[in-house]
Amino acid sequence: MDIGEERAPELRTLRQKVEYMLEKTFPGQKVSGRTFAELVKERGGSLSHSYFSNILAGKVTQPSEEILKALGLGFGVDWRFFKEESEVVGDVVAGLQFLAMRRTGEIGGMAARGADEDGLPAELLEFALSLLADTKAGQRPDGAEDGEPERP
Repeated sequence: MDIGEERAPELRTLRQKVEYMLEKTFPGQKVSGRTFAELVKERGGSLSHSYFSNILAGKVTQPSEEILKALGLGFGVDWRFFKEESEVVGDVVAGLQFLAMRRTGEIGGMAARGADEDGLPAELLEFALSLLADTKAGQRPDGAEDGEPERP
C-alpha cells in the first residue's frame, strides 16, 4: 500500500455502513438524527429521526427495503450499499449471469413490465435464468419434456 493510500474499511453491519457514510458525506460535522431525517424528507423519502438514531445505536440491524432506500436518498448513494453482503452478492451474481448469457446470445431481447431505474429485481433475473436452464435441460416451462404433447 502506498503512502497516503486509504485502506478500505470493513463495513459488515448496517451501523458501520451508516457511520462510514456520515463520516464521508459530512466530514467534520455532527449530523443529528433530526437533521438527517429532514434531508431524507427533502429528497422525497421518509425516515424518522428516532429510527435513524436506533440504527446508529446498533438496535436496528435488518431494516425494510424502504428504510434502506431512505438511507440511500439521504446519503446520495445507491440504496443497495446498505443491504447485507449476501443479498448484494446474490443480486450481482444473477445480474452477471444474465449479462453473460445476453452477450453469448443465449438470451435475446427481453421486455419487462414494472422495471424501474434500478433495473430488474434479482428475483426476476434468477427466475429468467432458471427458465433458461430448464430449456437447456430439455424441459419446457409447462413441465413437459421436449417431444411430449403440451400439458393443459
